Amino acid sequence: MALKWTDVLDIAIELEDAHPEADVVNLRFTDLHRWVRELPDFKDDPNKSNEKILEAIQMAWLEERE
Repeated sequence: MALKWTDVLDIAIELEDAHPEADVVNLRFTDLHRWVRELPDFKDDPNKSNEKILEAIQMAWLEERE
C-alpha cells in the first residue's frame, strides 16, 4: 500500500515500528519529514506536506505509543 501524507495513522504506525526509541514529543519537524519520506511504502510528493500534517502525524504517533 502506497502511503500519502493524508494517511496519518498508517504513517504513525510505521514510524513507531521504524523508530521505537524516538522522543516523539521533542521531535523536530525536519526529522519527522525525513523519516516519513524514508518509509518504504511512502510514495507521495515530499513538497505536499506542511506543519499541520506533520503535527497530525506527531499526535497520531503519540497516541499509537500509548
